[in-house]
Amino acid sequence: MTVPILHLRSGKDRPVRLGHPWIFAGAVHDLPAALDPGTVVRIAAADGAALGVGYANPRCTIAVRMLSRRDEVIDAAFVAARVAAAAALRARFVRPDTTAYRLVNGEGDGLPGVLVDRYEDALVVQILTAGAERLKPLLLAALTAQCRPRSIVERSEGAVRAAEGLAPASGLLTGEALPEVLVRENGLQFAVVPGGGQKTGHFCDQRPNRARVRRLAEGRRVLDAFTYTGGFAVHAGAGGAARVVAVDSSAGALAAAERHWSLNQLAPECAQFVRRDVARFLRETDETFDLLIVDPPALVKQRKDAVRGARAYKDLNMWAMRRAAPGALLCTFTCSQHVDGLLFRKIVAGAAADAGRSVALIEHLGPGPDHPVALAHIEGGYLHGLLLRLD
Repeated sequence: MTVPILHLRSGKDRPVRLGHPWIFAGAVHDLPAALDPGTVVRIAAADGAALGVGYANPRCTIAVRMLSRRDEVIDAAFVAARVAAAAALRARFVRPDTTAYRLVNGEGDGLPGVLVDRYEDALVVQILTAGAERLKPLLLAALTAQCRPRSIVERSEGAVRAAEGLAPASGLLTGEALPEVLVRENGLQFAVVPGGGQKTGHFCDQRPNRARVRRLAEGRRVLDAFTYTGGFAVHAGAGGAARVVAVDSSAGALAAAERHWSLNQLAPECAQFVRRDVARFLRETDETFDLLIVDPPALVKQRKDAVRGARAYKDLNMWAMRRAAPGALLCTFTCSQHVDGLLFRKIVAGAAADAGRSVALIEHLGPGPDHPVALAHIEGGYLHGLLLRLD
């Protein structure tokens, strides 16, 4: 079968040569409007030099997502090799006491539009693009051969998929339906509904930061704001925190957090689970804390919301700093793709000024090695965090 060749405009090949996996529509000289979304294409520079292969969607701003910088056949062997390489990377970096992690991370593993999270012997797949949708049968075969899972569940939804012209898709793909699995994270236990709740069932990206909180928590009064199912709270309790206050607006999430606290045999008298809007809680409480975690959901979902979202991040962090005892530590995060690390640092610095606190940056925080990002793909990094000391 003949693979179409798309030529870039003169001077538009440099990002591809540097390893960026996206090609925007304006950079393509001859993008046929009638090309079927997800079609595998060869990419060439204006002078005809081969740049690799990807898949194209003429209806999207990101017209091509690169699969390889070599002229390769995109077939079952290609997908199997990508999945095997991804699994080998996790085998090297994920701790033996952890059975919940990201197995495939899109462009970072050479499979753009594909996210796969592993929960014990269940896999949850997210297919976000038309090209990834076309590769799905090959992906399922590769995952089955590599992992031998009891279950593969799909949870494919969101703005990217809609922009690609795809309807949401969810449900069991292969194997048996598993209503719940018990996973281990840094040696602690959590119950996960594969494909349920937010994301794919668990926030694997925060695993190393939860382990860091565990190391910092001994003897401290800890606030876990936006606790969700209690990941940071449980790690703080396991680290010997004197008191943990976990706050979330969701009754279901708090019930799961309380269950996880008990599941890990932590002292019930050391924890308080509060159902309340976090911003309101921070404004109204008189309690101060020695270690605070502020991990809200994405507050900037679209670029047009950047100003309003930045204000929300600033207010949250200002109030958190006002509830921090002298010498306290603050772990604060953004998972908004439109708020990069530098902007987030500026926002939090503004919050410190408004709170009247002197703040020192101890460490930049981010996801673990199971979330690799192509080096040239700055947009691929979405989770940014700061570990701060407040005087």
